Amino acid sequence: MTIWKELLFLGGYLSTATVQAEAAQVAPPANATPKSVVSGFLRVVRSGEAPGRASQYLAANVIAHQLNAEAPADVVRTPEDYAQHVREFRDIYGDFDLEVTELIAEGDRVYARWRQRGCHVGAVDGHAPTRRPVVELASAVYRVVDGRIVEYWIQVDRYGTEAQLRSNETSAALAACA
Repeated sequence: MTIWKELLFLGGYLSTATVQAEAAQVAPPANATPKSVVSGFLRVVRSGEAPGRASQYLAANVIAHQLNAEAPADVVRTPEDYAQHVREFRDIYGDFDLEVTELIAEGDRVYARWRQRGCHVGAVDGHAPTRRPVVELASAVYRVVDGRIVEYWIQVDRYGTEAQLRSNETSAALAACA
């Protein structure tokens, strides 16, 4: 199974005391706006800083619309499987950097675009780790209700990521990550 399919259909639950403590349910602030919820989610959870805090930002069940031309899919995610999704990214791309390049809110919807920079340290889609830089570009629209993300539509430049992985395998010109 490719990483894209694995990340789309995660279903496992982690049960260590550390993860459970990290994921303790916290009520959203009374004055939380959709934009502040999504901004916090990207900064704290999606960035890999504290994935176990996903329940602070996500509803118990979130509809994730995975948009791609060949096989769009709708997946129901829990905060626990989203946290695991981010941990898998860290296993593949190390301590990546997530830079939000655009954040626009209207009503209950928030559009976010980001650039994720990491180092290919784990096997992905048949590519052995190269220890070379990889940049992923993505954007999503999040729908927020009662201070929690309940649904999102995401598009990832998978072709661009795949091209970098192939190039990294054959190019000695790229600098290895520190």
